[in-house]
Amino acid sequence: MATLAQNVSESPLPLTWFWEFLKEELAPYPGRAGTVARMVIAATLVMIICMTFRIPRAFQGAVYALMISRENLRATLQSAGTMLLVTGVAAAYILISARFVISFPVLHFLWIIVSFFAAFYAFSTMTNYSAAAIFSFMIALGVPLWDRHVSAETNVEDTLRVVLVSSIGVVVTAAVELAFARMKPGDDIVLPIAERLATVESLLACYIEDRPVDHATEKKITRLGMLGTSRLRRILRRSDYSPHYRAQMSGVVALVGGLVDVAATLTQFRFEPSSTDQRQLRNLAATIASIRTDLMNRRIPVSIQFNSNDQPWRGIPLLLEMEKIVTLISQVVAGSKTMDEYLPPSDDVPRSKFVVPDALTNPEHLKFALKGCLAASLCYIIYNAIAWPGISTAVTTCLLTGLSTIGSSRQKGILRIAGALIGGFLIGMGSQVFILPYLDSITGFTILFILVTVFSSWFMTSSPRLSYFGLQAALAFYLINLQDFAAQTSLSIARDRVLGILLGLFMMWLVFDHLWGSRAAVEMKETFVSGLRSLAQLEREPLTAEKRVAIQRAYSLRETINTYFDQVRALADGVLFEFGPSRQQDLALRDRIRRWQPQLRTLFLIRVALLKYRLRLSGFDLPEPVELAQQEFDEELAKVLDGMADRMAGKVSQRKDNLEHSFERLEQTIRSCCSEGPQKLLTAEVQTFLALSRNIESLTMTLNKEI
Repeated sequence: MATLAQNVSESPLPLTWFWEFLKEELAPYPGRAGTVARMVIAATLVMIICMTFRIPRAFQGAVYALMISRENLRATLQSAGTMLLVTGVAAAYILISARFVISFPVLHFLWIIVSFFAAFYAFSTMTNYSAAAIFSFMIALGVPLWDRHVSAETNVEDTLRVVLVSSIGVVVTAAVELAFARMKPGDDIVLPIAERLATVESLLACYIEDRPVDHATEKKITRLGMLGTSRLRRILRRSDYSPHYRAQMSGVVALVGGLVDVAATLTQFRFEPSSTDQRQLRNLAATIASIRTDLMNRRIPVSIQFNSNDQPWRGIPLLLEMEKIVTLISQVVAGSKTMDEYLPPSDDVPRSKFVVPDALTNPEHLKFALKGCLAASLCYIIYNAIAWPGISTAVTTCLLTGLSTIGSSRQKGILRIAGALIGGFLIGMGSQVFILPYLDSITGFTILFILVTVFSSWFMTSSPRLSYFGLQAALAFYLINLQDFAAQTSLSIARDRVLGILLGLFMMWLVFDHLWGSRAAVEMKETFVSGLRSLAQLEREPLTAEKRVAIQRAYSLRETINTYFDQVRALADGVLFEFGPSRQQDLALRDRIRRWQPQLRTLFLIRVALLKYRLRLSGFDLPEPVELAQQEFDEELAKVLDGMADRMAGKVSQRKDNLEHSFERLEQTIRSCCSEGPQKLLTAEVQTFLALSRNIESLTMTLNKEI
């Protein structure tokens, strides 16, 4: 009988953890190099155009080139259009409102405070964060412009130049993305599918060769399982493909995602495959390779049927389920089977609103806007009080770091400061001292610019745990060297801009982490509890008889749980950067949660595999008595998970656990049905189901005792 492998993560030393953290975040993945190349090309073209035509404030266009979404061509064009629209709206707001306050110092000051508040409120309430960032960017540039003692005509001209630079950045980036899309059409869908199929092949190869699954393969299959297919479904929903192709590929995406889920669950079992099992594994791997090759070459795979007489379920759990899924993939692509019940409701999802539903009712939005407004206003007051306009980049920094401060931790604050120091002092001022004096043409500066942008873009394409470091490093370098239409050689100007960045970061850290801040350890615990409750909710699904609605709820819950897992991991990283009297207690809590996380992930993956039976998808039907027993078993699982959440939250749980008894009843029901029906066929249907149920019960009980 296969047994579940339970991984226990030990807390590493800080330097070891940091090194592993960097290796994980900076490791290449499919599509990363291409994304970085497009980012670098767009930003470099913007720089060259602005330098050639002597357009100041080129840094804004270069930053736009890095910030525009590159999910797919349609999403890129939508993002570019949104940026142009928001830039125009923000410029109109500045020009119209400034006209009424420019002659009245008190009103002018109040206008600035209100503008800061509006920018941070937009960060917290707008669903399109890029649009909020662009609006804030324009406010950050408009305030110092209209503070100058120059004619109104000059201020209007400079504001319009800011719009021009922004337009250049958007248009150039959209053109670059359009050119690359024409070169490699369709790869945004096919390549991720092929990557998932290839990873499953690698996993099967380990079992075929009767060797342990290597760490890299196990880690990748688990990562893809947790990542899910929401991004691919979103790409399809936004694509310009025909309705037939979208429906067909949506079925393939859903099934390939299910295949990855099953494969990720399979890594948690330990078994010794027999010669018959290995023959079945080779046949399955060859079939997956054939489907992958056909998809890559835009061919229609032939319909596939496996030989059910080999009874592969006896030696290897989940192999029968994998064969069923692969068979369905070939039938969907060939168009011989409709997959309505497998398709998530991608085309029926309502379009997201411009602002979050609780924009006017949730006091947290108001609190966030007040904190951000206070930080930016303090910077504005300081540089005006000491008559040092050179450090006005402090306000820009406050507004541009607003997005990364939503749900912030000390780790993000350190990333912002590290990015400013490396991008500003080390790279920006270092290049002014050691490199720029020896460059006498735009060619040399372009090479330097490309190297810095490659460095920053590679970090920006990391996970949210590290990506902001790349944006902050690029912003610091661009603010020093792309403010004017020539390379900046004055160290005093560079010094002022870097000090302004550090002042802004200090104010954000002071306000967000000290005046109204919450410790990462507290947020980590609360997020872990929320994940437990969401997993308990997933155990109770489906709660409706409408299959399509049930599938939609299951997809939504799955993405929510994945988000909680990612947030717990990021917050656990942030705990290492917190100090104080409760540090040892916080580190002990961090170690426990990090030890429980892999077990909870495994429980989640097994539940995703079992959900197919509760949803009664084609090929995963169970006898009615077994379904009723499974529903009772799932309800008991949910109660145990809710009890864990209560204890973690410090509440006294009054729930009585009957999980072991409910599993015994489930097992008895299955054996009773097997003894009454056609045993061979029925055993094939329920053997995998029983193995999964046994392991989820064992894992839940173990986790319950530890928590």
